[in-house]
Amino acid sequence: MTRRRDGGAVTPPARQRALLAAIVAAIMAASAAVYVGVAAGDGTKNRDTLAGGRGARNNPAAPASTGTWVASWATSPVGGEPGTELTGLAGHSVRNVVHTSAGGTGARVTLSNLYGQSPLTVSRASIAVSAGPGTPAAVTESMRPLVFGGSPSVVVPAGGEVMSDVVRIRVPQDGDVLITTYSPTESGPVTYHPHARQISYVAEGEHTRDVSGAAYTGRSSVWRYVTALDVLSDEADGTVVVLGDSLTDGITSTAGANNRWPDVLSDRLRSAVAAGRGVPRYSVVNEGISGNQVLTDGLGRPAENPSGLRRFERDVLGRTNVKAVVIVLGINDILRTPGAVPPSRVLAGLETLVARAHARGLRVVGATLMPFGGHRGYTEAREAVRQRINAEIRAGGVFDAVVDFDAAVRDPYDPRRFRAVYDSGDHLHPSDRGYARMAEVFDLGALRGRAPARL
Repeated sequence: MTRRRDGGAVTPPARQRALLAAIVAAIMAASAAVYVGVAAGDGTKNRDTLAGGRGARNNPAAPASTGTWVASWATSPVGGEPGTELTGLAGHSVRNVVHTSAGGTGARVTLSNLYGQSPLTVSRASIAVSAGPGTPAAVTESMRPLVFGGSPSVVVPAGGEVMSDVVRIRVPQDGDVLITTYSPTESGPVTYHPHARQISYVAEGEHTRDVSGAAYTGRSSVWRYVTALDVLSDEADGTVVVLGDSLTDGITSTAGANNRWPDVLSDRLRSAVAAGRGVPRYSVVNEGISGNQVLTDGLGRPAENPSGLRRFERDVLGRTNVKAVVIVLGINDILRTPGAVPPSRVLAGLETLVARAHARGLRVVGATLMPFGGHRGYTEAREAVRQRINAEIRAGGVFDAVVDFDAAVRDPYDPRRFRAVYDSGDHLHPSDRGYARMAEVFDLGALRGRAPARL
């Protein structure tokens, strides 16, 4: 008889899910290439060429040293920004503020035009360390131009992405970095990530090297064009990617405070490493998309808000030096399916993600689905689906390790609901204390080890 990981017999529904997972995997493998970023000509040449290294002693732009390339920050492109369909942001400098996980002595940046309908010309770009929270100003000595294949300008094709050359800069751990781009020409829809929970800035004209930030009078609550910041790090050996929905995106967390639960997890990992606790030295990057589902894409071509299955290649396997993935998906499949989604379909989708991660030797940690009693989408039928999925996850037959977010945040007197202190007020998303609680119950040792690659 076939056995589960925990030694128990595989039930008929589990066999059915395995067959469904295999079918889904075959379909997704055939279509995944559509959503993998297309490198743009010279924009990806000489990626490891060091730039901007002069006059770097005793300042934040220190020379690059030996180390390991990891992702320090990343986000998922979600769609084309409303209001930019015709002209994009031509004639404007966009200064994105991103928060790092790991620090390093070298950096490279990925720009995306996935949802653009025309080539995106970036004539100037820069990177700098932020002078402080809530400001577009930079630490003067840290300002560095970004170049692409040795050129200060690059054309990103519609549907594509480019990675900059390496620049020598001391990127701080747990700090803010400014990534600025200027596009002189119209390019159509701006590829963006809404719900950034971080204020970024916009200026009219070319001000990519503006240290004072005085020209940046416009404010923005989204990230534009930038999808990844990699660093050459001597403090991290790999990357953990958290693949999730709004509960990972941190949609109800305090803006600018970096209170999303992956931020808190990153802080815990860093502190544990410093204390010599023997946990993996990993950076943590957040690939959450609000409203994301395991199975169903949004509308459009390419699909806006692509499903977890659709974007796995791009947002997980495509990140730098990934060692483990944490999957926190499924609640939107329940809430957004009329009636009740069959639990076996969601579980089959999750098992497909695990199989694809294992094929790359990645360890997979999965989470139970948190309560949503009191939310407008709550029904007893949907609650029954959540309970069924959670039972299978807890049984150990889906993921390599499990973090029980449901048990951590639910009301002990009414397990269908959040405990009040962890509820943001909408009965679906956590408060800042709820996000902190999620990170606190995560067993850091669960990230240790790798799954064997399977051919």
